[in-house]
Amino acid sequence: MKWLILVCLAVAALLAIVALIGAILPRSHSASRRARYRQSPEILYEAVAGPPRWRSDVKGSGTLPDGRWWEQDSHGKKVTFELVEDRPPFRRAVRIADRSLPFGGTWIIEISPHQEGAWLRITENGEIYNVIFRFVARFFLGYTTSIETYLRDLGRKFGEPVQIED
Repeated sequence: MKWLILVCLAVAALLAIVALIGAILPRSHSASRRARYRQSPEILYEAVAGPPRWRSDVKGSGTLPDGRWWEQDSHGKKVTFELVEDRPPFRRAVRIADRSLPFGGTWIIEISPHQEGAWLRITENGEIYNVIFRFVARFFLGYTTSIETYLRDLGRKFGEPVQIED
């Protein structure tokens, strides 16, 4: 019984430390990555603006009557998105529309021509409201993991290797 109490106290102390560190970390962050593709800006934009069937982290998606849409992740969680800016084929900004989540923010996707195709840059301006999530994102997941997965998946869609840069 004594060991059980000590273990519970140790877990509680660890959670308190994680929460304290998470509370000290900034709620907002900005992260950006880019990759070059052998596709035209128009082809890249079409893939980005179309259904996300090519994305490994999206298991389902659908449209809503108000022009927004939802995507379901591999854990079964549905997230609602809204279009903030749309300038085909060079720029698209998408925001998480669901305010009940422990995170939120905007992805700005910029596509620029290159002599052999196009560059695609994603900039995430995110916020993490939950202090435990904030700690985990900062020290374990990283702010660029989702961006890098997206860029690699886009390369796989076109059957080409992707080198990700800052």
